Amino acid sequence: MKKLLIFLFVFVLLGCTGENREYLKIGTNVWIGYEPLYLARELGYLDGYPVHLVEYSSSSQVIRAYRNRIINGAALTLDETLLLKDYGFDPVVVLVMDISEGADAIVAREGIKSLKDLRGKKVGVENSALGAYVLSRALEKGGLSPDEITIIPLEVDEHYHWFKTGKIDAVVTFEPVKSKLLKLGGKVIFDSSQIPGEIVDVLVIERSYIEKHPEVVGRVVNSWFKALNYMKSFKKQSFMVISQREHIPVGNLLKAYRGIQIPDRHVNLLLLNHSQPRLKAVAKKLLKIMREKKIISRENISIDDLFERRCIIRILDVSG
Repeated sequence: MKKLLIFLFVFVLLGCTGENREYLKIGTNVWIGYEPLYLARELGYLDGYPVHLVEYSSSSQVIRAYRNRIINGAALTLDETLLLKDYGFDPVVVLVMDISEGADAIVAREGIKSLKDLRGKKVGVENSALGAYVLSRALEKGGLSPDEITIIPLEVDEHYHWFKTGKIDAVVTFEPVKSKLLKLGGKVIFDSSQIPGEIVDVLVIERSYIEKHPEVVGRVVNSWFKALNYMKSFKKQSFMVISQREHIPVGNLLKAYRGIQIPDRHVNLLLLNHSQPRLKAVAKKLLKIMREKKIISRENISIDDLFERRCIIRILDVSG
C-alpha cells in the first residue's frame, strides 16, 4: 500500500509540473538544412520541453502525417506549406530554415548535357509539391512541356537505386542523394541557383498549437539559433554529428552546405517580421505558378495567414 501511495504521489506531481502537456510533434525528411534542429536536440537545448522530432524518408510522408494529424508542425518548403493550406490546414511560418542556392537539382545520366536533351527521356521525381515545382520550372527554362518527357514518380529513398540501375535518365533530387548520384557519374543540368529565392525551407506550426503553447514554439526557435551559434563556434564537432546522421563524409557535407543559405535571427526578422514580409512576395509568386500548373486547386488561399505578425513578434524577437 505504501508503494502504491508513493507511485500515485509521483504521478500527480508529474501532472502538476506539466509533464502531460500537449506535445509539439515536428515532422521532417532527411535534409541538411534541417540538421540544426537535430543538433539542438543532441545538445540538450530542447530538454524539459514537450517537443518530439519525427523523421520521415520523404516530404510526401511528412505532408501525409500532417494531414492525418499525427504531427502538428513540419519542416517543409514554402510551396509544400501552400499545399497544406490547399488541404484546409492553418500552418504559420515561424522560422526560415534555409534557402536553396544549388542544393536542389536535376541530375542526369552521361550523355544528357542540357535540359533540352531530356526530350523523350524518363525523369524520376518525388510525388510532392516541391518535386513538381522544380521540374516545372526546369522544363520552363529548357523550353519543354511535361508531355515531352516520361515522368516516373519516385520516393527520395528510391532515387539512388533507380538511377544506378538505369531505370531513369534523370532525377529531381537534393542532398544527400545528389552527391551520391554525382559519384556515379551523374551531371547536374539544372539546380536551384537558377531560380534564386524560390526554394525556401520553413518551419511551420499549426496555429491552434501556437495560440495554446507559444512558449514551446519559442523554445524551438531559440534552440535553432543556439544550434547555429554552436555550429559557428564548434564547426568540426557539429559536422561530425551531422555527418553521422546524414551518412555523408564531412568533406562532402561541407560542399553540400555551400548550396544553401541558413538565415540568422536578423535575416529571419527581415523575411518574416514586417508589415510586408519579404517572404510574402516569394509565396505570392509560388502560389501563382502552382495555380497555373494545377498543383493547387483552391482559389481562396490567404497568403497573409501564413505570416501572422503577432506570432512572429512573440516568437522571433526575443533573446536567446
